[in-house]
Amino acid sequence: MSSGVSISTDKIIVDRSRGHRNKAVSKTVRATRERLQLSNSGNQAFDRDMLAMHVNAVLQAAAVVPLFIALVTAIGMYISPSAHLIAWALLMLSLHAINLLLARRFSRKEIAAAETTKWRRRLLLAQILLGVGWATFALQSCDACGGDSFYFYKGAVLLFAISITAMSSFMLRQGVLVGFVPVIAALLFRVAVSRDLIDIGLTAICAIAVVFFHFICDRLYRSNLTLMSYQSEKDDLIAELEVAKSMSDEARRRAEEANLAKSRFLASMSHELRTPLNAILGFSEVMSSEVLGPMPNPTYREYAGDIHRSGEHLLNLINEILDLSRIEAGRYDLNEETLSLLEVAEDCIGMVQLRARAKNIAIRHSFENEMPQVWADEKSIRQVILNLLSNAVKFTQQGGEISVKVGWTAGGGQYVAIKDNGLGIPEEEIPVVLSAFGQGSIAIKSAEQGTGLGLPIVQAILAKHDGQFVLRSKLREGTEVIAILPATRVMQSIPAVADAPAIEKRRRSFA
Repeated sequence: MSSGVSISTDKIIVDRSRGHRNKAVSKTVRATRERLQLSNSGNQAFDRDMLAMHVNAVLQAAAVVPLFIALVTAIGMYISPSAHLIAWALLMLSLHAINLLLARRFSRKEIAAAETTKWRRRLLLAQILLGVGWATFALQSCDACGGDSFYFYKGAVLLFAISITAMSSFMLRQGVLVGFVPVIAALLFRVAVSRDLIDIGLTAICAIAVVFFHFICDRLYRSNLTLMSYQSEKDDLIAELEVAKSMSDEARRRAEEANLAKSRFLASMSHELRTPLNAILGFSEVMSSEVLGPMPNPTYREYAGDIHRSGEHLLNLINEILDLSRIEAGRYDLNEETLSLLEVAEDCIGMVQLRARAKNIAIRHSFENEMPQVWADEKSIRQVILNLLSNAVKFTQQGGEISVKVGWTAGGGQYVAIKDNGLGIPEEEIPVVLSAFGQGSIAIKSAEQGTGLGLPIVQAILAKHDGQFVLRSKLREGTEVIAILPATRVMQSIPAVADAPAIEKRRRSFA
């Protein structure tokens, strides 16, 4: 039960720390998504950025408008030489200069979020002033011009002006619509005065063009706003990922330092503990065997035996902890050689036979004949089989039975299967038993408690050999454990190479 409590406590700790780390990430993502879901009329998150992009476009296209005005003036003077066009050109250049000065002032100043609305109004006012200039052009007339050439010229200029303004001002919401309201008003005024069909057509064309370009600009504005929102979300996520990565790197560094400190501690403590343990084991064995003379008090002999058994238990515990720590640190090296799995299993059965007889447990074995040798670490494989046999003897009741099988797997590997008819393990406790320091409820209640490191060490050793470990158990029916070595570990016999004369003779006979 204590193992279960410990595991649940560790899970709670991990969950809390994970929630703490992800709190900032989830908060950023939630804020960004809320910003994306807001309507454009109430979305003020990117106004300053959109205004900055508009100002940048105006400054980059600063030379386009003067060149266009000069071209319009030149063509107009060619069609109808008039001082009104010169005055209009000077007016437009002045208004354009005001717009550029306002944009340059915006670009040089650090605009706060509270000042965004004020600067938007200023930039819209600059567009209105430019619209007034184009409205002045729309009011121009040419009485001396024959035909409809001047109307064609004026309509083409106004359409080009609308398109150029739309390309440079789509980042400013309603910039095209507000800027060309004076133009439409001027054209309507001419229609009211002249009631000419050509003026009506020109007004309709310009109004439709303004509405169309306003629609295009609004779609471009929305698209850019969405892209900026996505970019902001991506930047926030990247920033949070960098923070999480730095935290992960720091946690990994601390874990590596802790693991190194643990390894150094275990290395030093193993020496410090084994030295006095060897003395305790040696002297207690001498006392219990009465090498230096008889011990008249039988209680002392019993105490000496208890000391020796406790010392051996402690030494085994230290060795298992050191083995597990070396495996976890990746410093458990295999000393591989050819060995017979049958011989190792027989030796291990002989080592536990005495304990089995003390509990009246019968050990029966069934071995395949003439199994080839395997390439493995003999000490490690012996430790695996001995751990599994010791567990079977430990948790099998008086008069029980243990069966040991060594044979072939379906894939060409070799296995050792140990099955007992002991108390068994509940299915829900199998993951606990297979974890480090994990013990089932039956093991905790048993008088022969272990460290809970035997099965994890078995799994790790078999993994180092590219093998597998299988545990099957049912409560009150017994337990079966299988240690499997893969086919790549089996040493296959290679036929002898025939000598050269025999090969030549065989070749001639076939020819």
